[in-house]
Amino acid sequence: MSTTATTTPPGGLEASMAARRTPEQLKASRALLWRELLTSLWAPLVILGLAFIPYLVLIEFIPASAAWAQPLMQYLALAMLIYFLGLIGWRLASPKERQLRHLRHEARELIGEIARIQKRVPGKIPAETSTRLAEQAMQVEAASLAADGSRLEKETKALDTLATQLLGVWRKQSAWDFFSGFAKALAIAVIIRVFIIEPYRIPSGSMLPTLEIGDQVFINKFIYGVRLPFTNYVPFQIVRPPARGDVIVFNNPVRPELDFIKRVIGIPGDKVELIDNVVYINGVAQQRTLVTEDLLVHNKGDNGPWFPQRMFLFQESLDGKAHSVLQDGPSPRTHSEGPYVVPAGHVFVMGDNRDNSLDSRYGLGEPGRGVEFVPYGHIKGKAMVIWLALGYGGWFSNFLEGTGLRTDRLFEPVR
Repeated sequence: MSTTATTTPPGGLEASMAARRTPEQLKASRALLWRELLTSLWAPLVILGLAFIPYLVLIEFIPASAAWAQPLMQYLALAMLIYFLGLIGWRLASPKERQLRHLRHEARELIGEIARIQKRVPGKIPAETSTRLAEQAMQVEAASLAADGSRLEKETKALDTLATQLLGVWRKQSAWDFFSGFAKALAIAVIIRVFIIEPYRIPSGSMLPTLEIGDQVFINKFIYGVRLPFTNYVPFQIVRPPARGDVIVFNNPVRPELDFIKRVIGIPGDKVELIDNVVYINGVAQQRTLVTEDLLVHNKGDNGPWFPQRMFLFQESLDGKAHSVLQDGPSPRTHSEGPYVVPAGHVFVMGDNRDNSLDSRYGLGEPGRGVEFVPYGHIKGKAMVIWLALGYGGWFSNFLEGTGLRTDRLFEPVR
């Protein structure tokens, strides 16, 4: 005497459909999947994002590679922009393609919903029900592969009706899948922003010429150790502590409502002093070379217009790491500043625009407080790369009061 299975076989709807596909159908289904992925408006962004991850690793651990890697990323970004605009143009020019994509999306969502229900209630759905659903799902897939919009719409409606008839009790509960999926996506986004990477916009000219107003940078949130949410406490280091020369974003300990971005000059135990604009660390002068006496930069105040400045450009070295520094003129405002002795668990920071930066020397923006150091727990992360630059000049600046897209600064490492 033979027996017949009475419940859904292992694997659910996907397994049932896979068992019914011929090799030709399987090949056509995979080809359609890749076509749908590559013609999605998300495709250019995903490709750029996948290339951006190894780029960050490369420029962080092999700084010299930026000389050739940055232009490659800029060309890739341009190619992805053309790709994106081409997809939009193609869709506008092909109403049938737009309709097919919409119908295929609805069909995939419906099939996915049925598969999730089967997984959520294993052993409760009769095998006959699963067979009928799988057979109708194959009709939907056949219409999708044939690019027959009217047939696809008809077969999808038939599958929807069948699912309501056969899975009505469980289908009413499937709304939770949407909310749980949304919650998971939101949680992932929050984790990435809080613990891994976060964008930051440069609001002032205190870091000129390294960072310009309107530069958007990504900051590495985990390199120094992850801060516990809603606190200024870092339980342990992950990669290393802040080092001299790092450009960091931190929550201002004096004005907690503000985030600042400055360069680390001194680490715990250092004695920092400025004599005739030369930085001395523990009594050792840091190398400093005049590059030009007439560098043109553009600055702006809060909600004010852009204005040009002619400044002295120097190249300074901290522990052998070179970076650019600006001064208003050839002579220092004061002969000496400091010495400042950095306490444990703190760093001493200055802006690269040395004469125009509210940094550790000047109470981090609170005049009269004297020197202020930045506690480790207030450091949000290390600035890595400029991912977008909306500064003076560039594309469309004639229409936006001088502010435009600076493609020359895209993907520039923050040194």
